[in-house]
Amino acid sequence: KPLADNTLQFELITTIKFGLEVRFKDDPNVFIAGDLLWYPVQGQPKINQAPDVMVVIGRPKGHRPSYKTWVEDNLNPQVTFEIASHTNTIKELEEDKLKFYQTHGVEEYYLFDPNRTKLKGWLRSSETLEPIPQMLGWVSPRLGITFDLVDSELVLYSPKVERFAIAVEV
Repeated sequence: KPLADNTLQFELITTIKFGLEVRFKDDPNVFIAGDLLWYPVQGQPKINQAPDVMVVIGRPKGHRPSYKTWVEDNLNPQVTFEIASHTNTIKELEEDKLKFYQTHGVEEYYLFDPNRTKLKGWLRSSETLEPIPQMLGWVSPRLGITFDLVDSELVLYSPKVERFAIAVEV
C-alpha cells in the first residue's frame, strides 16, 4: 500500500513527521517514523501495523527496515497518528487500528480526517484508550504539542507556540 492516497494526505503526514523531528531534534532518544511497519510480537509477522506517523520515546534515532518491539528493548510506540483518506473506512481507523493500538500499548492515538475536518484522539487510561472529549487546544502529554483546526486545516504547535511548518514554508 502506498504511503499516501493523495497529495493532501502526504502533506499532512510529512508535516507531522518533520515537525516532530524538529521538536525532538536535540533528544537522541526519540525515534520518529512515517509509514514504517511495526511488529509488536516476535515470531508473529502477520501481527503488524504501519502508522502514518509513530513516536517512540526512549529509542535512538536512526534508520530501520522495520520496528520490531522485541529488538527495541520491548518499547512499543507511545504515540501514533493516522491521516484518513477517501479509501479508509471508519471501521478501519476507529475500530481496527484503535483496537490494535490499544492491545499493543500505545498511549496516545490521533486521527485526522481532512475530508470531513474531523480531529479525534484517544488517551490511555489503564488498559484502554479512551476518547479525548475536546481535541481543539489539546496538549499531548507525551509530545507537548498543541492541536488546533484553522480554516478546516490541522495545525500543530510546538511548546514554544511555533506552528509546524509545511515543506513549502521551510
